[in-house]
Amino acid sequence: MTMPHTVTLFDQELKAVAGRVSEMGGLTEAMLSDAVSALTRMDKDLARRVVAQDKRVDALQFEVEEQAILIIARRQPVAQDLRDVIAAMRISNDLERVGDLAKNIAKRVIAIDGSFDSKKFALGVEHMTELTQAQLKDVLDAYANRDEETAVSVRERDDEVDAIYTSIFRELLTYMMEDPRQISICAHLLFCAKNIERIGDHATNIAENVIYMATGVQPMDDRQKQDETGVVAEPTT
Repeated sequence: MTMPHTVTLFDQELKAVAGRVSEMGGLTEAMLSDAVSALTRMDKDLARRVVAQDKRVDALQFEVEEQAILIIARRQPVAQDLRDVIAAMRISNDLERVGDLAKNIAKRVIAIDGSFDSKKFALGVEHMTELTQAQLKDVLDAYANRDEETAVSVRERDDEVDAIYTSIFRELLTYMMEDPRQISICAHLLFCAKNIERIGDHATNIAENVIYMATGVQPMDDRQKQDETGVVAEPTT
């Protein structure tokens, strides 16, 4: 028979893992916001601070994995407890990728040489970022509250982000065709926009893991992507 104090320690360990995941979520939300602010203002100092913050996200992800492995080895959890541990590991992996993508946006800002004055691009990026930030916030709240309904909603909201990205892609392509001198800076901006779109995809992945955590069922239906550009995001580093 399991002793009461053992159950209490187990609950504390699960809460500690969830707390690390939530801390990662807060950091990656801030990194995305700062990276896009650096992009729209061409603020290289802010961009460098975003790059530096990624080390903390990586460290937290390592802690989550280490704690989760120890819980599985020591406690041999089953059913809901096992789903909690597995979901935490999967979600921390997606959040680590979000941090990498925000860092890559910041690194592009640092690398850009010159200026690109387009209110349409700036508005498009800001709108796409607002939607992506809302996805991240809502899905992290869903994780904290085991809220299947909100997770399903986040999963179904990715189409608008994809549509805005496609519009930005076409605009930048037009600029490059009209003025070859803009090709270099537009290429940087294109990858920045793609990275924001990919963050939305990771928010959707997190939503699927929240659904799995809450119900024990992994969504199997394919989501139709609205990104028609065929552009692949740069590797995260």
